[in-house]
Amino acid sequence: MDSGLGNIQALIFDIFGTCVDWYSSVTEALAALGKKYSVDGDWSAFAKTWRRGYMDGIKEVVKSGKGSLNMDVMHREILETMLQSPEWSHFGALLDKDERYKLNTAWHHLHGWADTTPGLYSLKKQTMICALSNGNVRFLVDVAKHADLPWDVVFSSEMFGSFKPDVRVYQGAMKHLVLEPQHCAMIATHAWDLRGAAQAGMKTIYVPRPAEEPMLEEEVKTKAEGGEVDLIVSSFVELAALLASSKK
Repeated sequence: MDSGLGNIQALIFDIFGTCVDWYSSVTEALAALGKKYSVDGDWSAFAKTWRRGYMDGIKEVVKSGKGSLNMDVMHREILETMLQSPEWSHFGALLDKDERYKLNTAWHHLHGWADTTPGLYSLKKQTMICALSNGNVRFLVDVAKHADLPWDVVFSSEMFGSFKPDVRVYQGAMKHLVLEPQHCAMIATHAWDLRGAAQAGMKTIYVPRPAEEPMLEEEVKTKAEGGEVDLIVSSFVELAALLASSKK
């Protein structure tokens, strides 16, 4: 079966959930901090609420054009609101400015999925591999070092004045790569991200991440199956094998 990868010159990857497991990583950081201060809490719910607040925030920025374009700033604002809430104020009372700063940077130390690093290194030998994230540049650099993500280049949506899935973000990345859309493929675990990339004319590749809570969406299908995406792969390692086969 033709993978449709023969003309691809750049693979462009989402980060949150697609390359790294934000959910487990942030939950672990929260649990460790709770243990330090002898606070019991539903750290899973805390992580999900924090993430959901961020997702709602970027949607509002794309819609209205108002609000911060910096992930760290937005995460910190959401964190402060949560720590003042009736549910978490007892925890917030224990955290000084420095501790809150450290907690906010937990998002910079996310663990990669098991296939992420070996898959990316294999893909890097064959084509350009690029990060395109709603996270800010410093986040992208820090998480790449922490999770060993060997990008050729990192693009932050902040560079393009908006957030994904605004089509301008995908277009901005392709402009810097000096590539036409048909030579670029977006890899993500979120259908909304792939829809934005498709609107910009890019090929779309879906990779399922079952533990990517709480952002799981409807079942994703390929165009051949009556769905929206060009290709579905189970891992980056599989994608590397398909790309190698397409070049033979």
